[in-house]
This record gives sequence, structure tokens and C-alpha cells, in this order.
Amino acid sequence: MFETIIMSEQKILRLFELEENYFIDFKAKEIAGSKLSHTISAFANASGGEIYVGIREERETKIKHWEGFGSIEESNHLIQVLEDIAPISDFYTVTYLRHPTLLTYVMQISISKTQAIVFATDKETAYVRKGAQNLPVDSPEKRRRLELDKGIVSFEDEIVAESMLEDASESEIYKMFCDYITPPTDKVSWLSKQRLSKNGKLTVAGEILFSDEPQICLPKRSSIKVYRYKTSGDADRATLDGLPFTIEGCAYNQIYGAVAKVKEIIESIKKLGKQFETIEYPEETLHEIITNAVLHRDYSIATDIQIRIFDNRVEVESPGKLPGYVTIENILDAQSARNPKIVRLVNKFPNAPNKDVGEGLNTAFQAMSRLRLKAPQIIETPNSVLVIIRHEKLASPEEMVMQYMKTHAEITNSIGRELTGITSENTMKRVFWKLRDSELLERIPGRNAAASAWRLTDKGKMEVNKL
Repeated sequence: MFETIIMSEQKILRLFELEENYFIDFKAKEIAGSKLSHTISAFANASGGEIYVGIREERETKIKHWEGFGSIEESNHLIQVLEDIAPISDFYTVTYLRHPTLLTYVMQISISKTQAIVFATDKETAYVRKGAQNLPVDSPEKRRRLELDKGIVSFEDEIVAESMLEDASESEIYKMFCDYITPPTDKVSWLSKQRLSKNGKLTVAGEILFSDEPQICLPKRSSIKVYRYKTSGDADRATLDGLPFTIEGCAYNQIYGAVAKVKEIIESIKKLGKQFETIEYPEETLHEIITNAVLHRDYSIATDIQIRIFDNRVEVESPGKLPGYVTIENILDAQSARNPKIVRLVNKFPNAPNKDVGEGLNTAFQAMSRLRLKAPQIIETPNSVLVIIRHEKLASPEEMVMQYMKTHAEITNSIGRELTGITSENTMKRVFWKLRDSELLERIPGRNAAASAWRLTDKGKMEVNKL
């Protein structure tokens, strides 16, 4: 039996406000089962989604019409389509939405992301969801890309043509690793036994783990870029603070190097307390999220990991979609390693960055919770996984005002609001009062009402000179 929900007029209006996109599609009840299977395949091979069968949308105007099934039995042929699409049977649910006055039914099909590739009813063609479209996987290249995205095959096993066995066997990181593991083993034969080398060449995993400079053979896909933007808004060139830092080296060294650099940048940013003071994110959160990005990124995509540090957040963007059946909803519980060799072997290093395998993101979330900070936000884009770690503004409105006063003699409420993005005049007043109470600003005498303004005190002048 399938669940039936009686819809209210208000809920129907909300449903009609939805637009077809990466996660939502509307289909008329007359749709052929074979055609519907394209959308089922596309959602299952991407990130899942919702299909509403029985709602017709006009092509030009996008106006929607409820034209549901007269009875649930009328949709049985579409249930059969779902059952015939292997291995989808465990990855869909059907709910019937009943109109309160027409008494007809819209079929809501919820498709979950699958670990295996799902084909349409012809058993030959698979589809993927791009925006509001279902695109066929109709070439070997597209099939390979889908297999990599779903974690069916791993790029870490590819042979690096430009590599040499000596990249690893003679490297400092491999020497350190071999000195640590017990019992001692022959370096070259160990690489071969672990399937990290073949015919004198290293695999991607071998380069990433044991070459001191994998960036030589794997350019644009094995480094970390760290950016500092002096803004709480979007990243753009105007707010970029200096040149980005590039973190190179093997995976082990990159993780610890990136965490150290991010901490250094964050701790150099000031906020106003009794005086300007540094602020910190939980180190466990930074460590676990950066570790996760390095170990689980898709190394087949020629893009570096990007870490962007803003005034109010840190963003860590790792190339590649979530692997296997992992979704945003189950990411803290599900385990599906895109790079199992890299994950397993880096755990054998001294002070392994992934000491608690499978618990990294949970540790990151718990560390934020202990400080009563919002949990990290995880977003899956078409080509990457973005983790946003939010905090109270690192550069507070008070610091923005003080930065402004370095080059200006006075500041008004309207200028302050434009500068900080604060919309409330009273909220902006409280910013000025906080600076006044810290003896950094004072009202300009004789300037009242709309003409009122603030200027630096002697103490304030001393403070801005330190900024």
C-alpha cells in the first residue's frame, strides 16, 4: 500500500510555485512509461529528486494544471515501470496526493541516489540530471565520467604516465613512512604489492601518497589554494587580500600544511572586544573538513581544492560529487570512499590525519556544537562538494568602522550602514555606542539629528594605526 495525502488548496498553490530544476520534475499523466524512465534514471544517477505525475505544465507560460488520475489503479502501469528498472526497486517511494475537490490523484515519485548506474527501460541508455534536463550517457567518455562520479571505478588506480618509481621509492615522505611501519619491508616490492605501481610507473594513489611533489606529474589536480577575502559577501577580485597561497606536497603534508595556514590567517583577523582580539575556529573542525577534502576529492578533475576565508566563514570546496550512495542527508552516517587506497594507507602514517576513519565529519560537527556555533553546511554542486563553516563575523561591524576611520575624519549612521550592510539605523547606533564605550569614537559636538557624526578619540587614533 502507498501513502495517500489529502492536499489543501494552500499546499497545492505551494506545489505549483515550485519550478522544474535539478531535483524536481512535473509530468502529465499521459506520459509513456519509457519516457518517464529517462527521468527516473537521471535522478537515480545524480542526487535523487521528486517527480510529480499528473501535473501538466504549459511549455511557454510555465502555468501548471492539476490533471490527476481518476483512481490510484490508473497509475499501475507506472508502478510496473519502477519495478522493472533494476536496481531501482529499493530506491524509490510513491505517495499519492489527492485533490480536495476534484478527488483525483497526483503521483509523487521520490527517487534516491543509487550506487549503481540505473538505466532506462531499454536497458541500454542511462541518463543524468543537469539542471532541469535529462541528458543521455551516450558515449564511452560520459559513461566513464558517471562511473567516476558514482565511485564505481576509482581514478586513484590510474597509471601516471609521467611518473617514475623513484618519485616514491626515493622520496622523503616514503622514507619516513617506511621507518614508521613495522615490520620493515622492501620499498619497491611493497609499492607493487599495494597496487601503487606497475611496470615502473606509479598510480595516482602512489603519487599522491608518496611523492614529495606529486604536482609535477599531476598539475592542477593535486594542490590546495587558500584565499583570503576581506568581505562577508561573495568572493571577487576587489576583496581578495593579496595573492592566494598554494599548498603542495603529498597528501599527508598538504593536510597539515593547509590546516596550519588557515589557522594562521584566521588568527591574524581581529574583532573588537575590550580591545581588538583574535578569534579562532575549532581546530578539529578545520582539520577534519580539510582532511576529508584531500582524501575524498575526485583526482580525475583538473581543479585544485579551494579554501576561501571570509570575514564570517570559511569555505572548503573539493572537486567531485559525493561518491556512491552518499548524499547530503546521510553523509554523517554513510561511508563510501572514492579513494579507498589513499584513505587506508594514509591511516598508517604516524599521527594519521584520519585517525578515526569514518568519524571525521562527525568530529567536525561536534566541535562546532561544543562552542555553540552553527553546524557546517554541506552543499553538493554539479562538480564539487562545498563545506561552509560559519562563525560570528571575524571582521565585525566595529572593525569595519575603524578601518574606515583610518582614511576618513568622520562617519555618519548612513555611511556606517552602507559600509557594514546593516539595514537598521538603531542597530548601527549600537555599533557606534560600543565603540564609544571602548573609548575609540566620540560624537562630533554640535552635530545633531540627521547631521550627527562620529570621530576618533585619541585612543581610537592609536588603535587605527595598529590596523
